[in-house]
Amino acid sequence: MSKIRILLTGGGGMVGRNLLEHPAIAEFDVLAPRSGELDLRDSGAVRSYLGKHSPDMVIHAAGKVGGIQANMREPVRFLLDNLDMGRNIVWAAHEAGIKQLINLGSSCMYPRNHSEPLCEEMVLKGELEPTNEGYALAKVVTARLCEYIMREDAGRQYKTLIPCNIYGRHDKFDPTHSHLIPAIIHKIHQAKQAGQASVEMWGDGNARREFMYAGDLADALVRAIKQFDTLPALMNVGLGHDHSINEYYGVVADVLGYEGGFTHDLSKPVGMARKLVSTERQQAWGWSAQSGLREGIEKTYGYYLKEYLQ
Repeated sequence: MSKIRILLTGGGGMVGRNLLEHPAIAEFDVLAPRSGELDLRDSGAVRSYLGKHSPDMVIHAAGKVGGIQANMREPVRFLLDNLDMGRNIVWAAHEAGIKQLINLGSSCMYPRNHSEPLCEEMVLKGELEPTNEGYALAKVVTARLCEYIMREDAGRQYKTLIPCNIYGRHDKFDPTHSHLIPAIIHKIHQAKQAGQASVEMWGDGNARREFMYAGDLADALVRAIKQFDTLPALMNVGLGHDHSINEYYGVVADVLGYEGGFTHDLSKPVGMARKLVSTERQQAWGWSAQSGLREGIEKTYGYYLKEYLQ
């Protein structure tokens, strides 16, 4: 029996690389072109690639991603690049007759300022977080396109997973592009090396975030490939619990052996007060993340020391 051929977009990104490192990925024939080989913003190039390679399934994990600073600095690119990539790959897959597609959304798709867990029905039920609105809009449109195609064509199963915030191996640690946990790791490592007495964080540190280790998302994706038929059309992938920014700083400091203190810059933006996804559908589907916070940070710091600083 021949292997399922999968086109993985974003194979050079954090999610894609973690999927390619998963022990079970060898069970599939995975095509993972980098942007130099396939520019997803070029619709003609996408159609040509699919026609040449004829994958059985597409996993769309590509995207222009970044933290608060990057999203606020470049809203046009975050909107246009992600919109073009999502639209091109989903529509080209449909035109090529590809029946199965897994699209990766983002918890940024959900309305801002909800203290309760965010369930899948809440997409487009309220105002988006302004600091990453362009990225979120592009992700919402791509997810809706998948839904509309399934509505019009019963022969297509184009499903969307909405991960919570992700961190881990192959993350971005440059402060101009990084998300919260890799930024904290980089900042505290530098403070420890320099002998700084304190580290500054944005805001009062009470905002809460849900961060899942990227290896766990890769595991969920492998299960989604293997059990595609049972996968819900729209499903969160997360932990179901969160931590405060202060707690993340504290765990990273503990892992790195940093003994200094922390100060708070209350003039800086912090985004949503809380963003926690509901894991009810995920639990009913039968999957849960296995990596604890400290374990995940230890693995990420090991990668940072070995790969990023070399």
